[in-house]
Amino acid sequence: MKFSENWLRTFVNPALDNAQLTHLLTMAGLEVEENDPVAPAFTGVVVAEVLEVAPHPNADRLRVCKVNVGQAEPLQIVCGAPNVAVGLKVPCATIGASLPGGMAIKPVTMRGVDSQGMLCSAKELGISEESNGLHILVASATAGQDIRQALDLDDRLITIKLTPNKADCLSLLGVAREVSALTDTPLSAPANTPVPSNMAEVLPVKIEAPDLCGRFTGRVLRGVNAAAPTPQWMKDRLERCGQRSISALVDISNYVMLEQGRPNHIFDLDKVSGGLTVRWAKAGETLKLLNEQTIELAADIGVVADANGPEAMAGIMGGDATAVSTETRNIYLEAAFWWPEAIAGKARRYNFSTDASHRFERGVDFATNAEHIERLTQLILEVCGGVNGEPVQVGPIDDQAVNLPARTPVKMRVARAQKIIGVAIPESEMAAIFKRLQLSFTLEDGMFTVTPPSYRFDIAIEEDLVEEIARVYGFDNIPANPPVAPSKMLRQPEGQRTLSQLRQLVAQADYQEVINYSFVEAEWETDFAANNNPIKLLNPIASQLAVMRSNLVGSLLQTLRFNLNRKASRVRVFEIGRVFKRDAVVVDGPATVAGLDQPLHVGGLAFGPAQEEQWGTPTRAVDFYDVKADLELLFAPAAVRCIAFSPDEAHPALHPGRSANIEVNGRVVGWLGELHPRWQQKYDLPQQAAPVLFEIEAEALRQIAVPVFAEISRFPAVVRDLAVVVPIETPVQVLLDVVATARSESSALGVLQDVRLFDEFRSKDPAKGLMQNEKSLAFRLTLQDTEQTLDDAVVDAAITQVTQLWTQHCDARLR
Repeated sequence: MKFSENWLRTFVNPALDNAQLTHLLTMAGLEVEENDPVAPAFTGVVVAEVLEVAPHPNADRLRVCKVNVGQAEPLQIVCGAPNVAVGLKVPCATIGASLPGGMAIKPVTMRGVDSQGMLCSAKELGISEESNGLHILVASATAGQDIRQALDLDDRLITIKLTPNKADCLSLLGVAREVSALTDTPLSAPANTPVPSNMAEVLPVKIEAPDLCGRFTGRVLRGVNAAAPTPQWMKDRLERCGQRSISALVDISNYVMLEQGRPNHIFDLDKVSGGLTVRWAKAGETLKLLNEQTIELAADIGVVADANGPEAMAGIMGGDATAVSTETRNIYLEAAFWWPEAIAGKARRYNFSTDASHRFERGVDFATNAEHIERLTQLILEVCGGVNGEPVQVGPIDDQAVNLPARTPVKMRVARAQKIIGVAIPESEMAAIFKRLQLSFTLEDGMFTVTPPSYRFDIAIEEDLVEEIARVYGFDNIPANPPVAPSKMLRQPEGQRTLSQLRQLVAQADYQEVINYSFVEAEWETDFAANNNPIKLLNPIASQLAVMRSNLVGSLLQTLRFNLNRKASRVRVFEIGRVFKRDAVVVDGPATVAGLDQPLHVGGLAFGPAQEEQWGTPTRAVDFYDVKADLELLFAPAAVRCIAFSPDEAHPALHPGRSANIEVNGRVVGWLGELHPRWQQKYDLPQQAAPVLFEIEAEALRQIAVPVFAEISRFPAVVRDLAVVVPIETPVQVLLDVVATARSESSALGVLQDVRLFDEFRSKDPAKGLMQNEKSLAFRLTLQDTEQTLDDAVVDAAITQVTQLWTQHCDARLR
């Protein structure tokens, strides 16, 4: 909400300067985002009346002017502006004046003619970016008057950032109410003086949708002069509030909206066929709006229609067919109460927003329709008058109230308010605050019962009233006392990492953290999670962010695409975030929602070279095993196992032959793999190398084994290499698992410390001892005892038992 400080002070004028006023508003919850002067600082500029204009004797484009600046003698000024003319009132920088940018005005001689000042454009004064010549002032301006006073340039423009609940402050009157209550200064509201009717004409209006429109008020005016100019004071106020002046009728409509917070509409009565009907749109209906956009109306869009069909989008924007113009002579004024639920989100659906929808979807005063029609009528008669001296014909106000909100009283306990605020504010002071806020109330046995006024849609529960007390009492007046509570340092479990430690650990593995929305595109859920029934949002912030994610793949790929589009060649990112899945087992709790599982996951993506480009290592693309090594580092000292997906459980986002489940301590805690080629193609990712992704349960990564003491052997280790031939489809992990299981049961294998694969060989040539369906695996076995040096018999027994285990369980044979 942007407004002029001087306009605000016509409603309420507290004894505060600009800095104090803006601080007061911010501390009351109306955060001041901007506080700018209307014009930059300058001095010595006055109103000048052009008395004479003559051609310059030595320059075709210059004029020699005589101007009256309120001094005894006119000044001679050389001017090159194309619009200079006798009789105009324009700004004049006199000798000694200082203009924006540091320009100082001195006597000069231009092509042999003396010039005693400068006639100024709006751009030269810093009040506009456009410059089409001299800035023309109103004819009533007084020659010699300081231009800052004449144009009210010492005004300031204040922009406040309103929270959605403060719809009552989307007007000058609303902000003035707040300032009046905060400073206990009298409020001077605009007078909505009733205008007597001088004809009986009423436009028939039928309300068919009371769940759309609770109240509809209108009035017919005939014989208005729509071509009349908008008064300069109104133009200035509109422009300083961010509204462009269009025409008198449109400007008056916008002025009342800014002044009173009431969006309204003016129909060209001669373009309305029959009466008006307020209803929901019908299938197939279209409407050309004032912004010249033609839209197809959905069944849940409210319209104001005549015999020809929809003429306005209810509470959002009028239609082009019945719009007023400078040729308009007969009009119909409309002021309605539209239910917020019927307007919310409808404009955004059509990719635009309007001042009217912004207000109506938050709630507009439903008790002042008729008063605002009177204010509109009063200004139209004042500005537009009648045509050819004929008086404007004014019809009676037609006011239909069919379904208005109930003002349910809200109770507030004094003791409860004092406890929440932390200050023992007396009952009498609370009562005074409610009076200043114009809230009617009763007080009995320490309990306030407050009835919210018609313009306050944000007061519904006890905490709302407590907030009002705290705001007006002043947050600055609430002492900043530290909480009185026992402070006990809790010991961090040694076997658990904090999320902060987890972030540092992943970052140390050369990944950068990203933060993405939990809201994603529905298509991502179908593609990357095979989830055709995602959790949908009732009111998404954007059409493409309509569902909750069940994994982190889409978010990470979006980050990758963003970086690739900006010429990044190496991307390594991770995210720690929640995913959302349906789970009927979950019940409501302090941090849970029934039927919804919200686990915390750690997801990562690596793309591009495995290492930064350098002279000592050839450049190669990152692969599955690079990221697996990163995961082993994250899980250390726990051992990580990669179990290939079976055909019926392949991950929908990953390449079937280049992906696996991650298993730790016998439990699957995540997955790892390359992106499926079909998604590389669909999402315009480079085809020469696939990104490698992983996703792990955060809780599994947070758990860490507590170090356990183990004696270090003083005796030398024995190393043996063992090569076996196994079926080509046998995973290496199976052989390692067989040995690991037997070590806990066999005393002969107690000296076996490590088994590590160091070579794999395949050949289609039978002469080399391998069949086409076989492979050779070479393992290095490390044996060591803490009590003695191993002799050959002990070593041979262990090697023999390993060979027998692999022969029995893995169909292996010595090579």
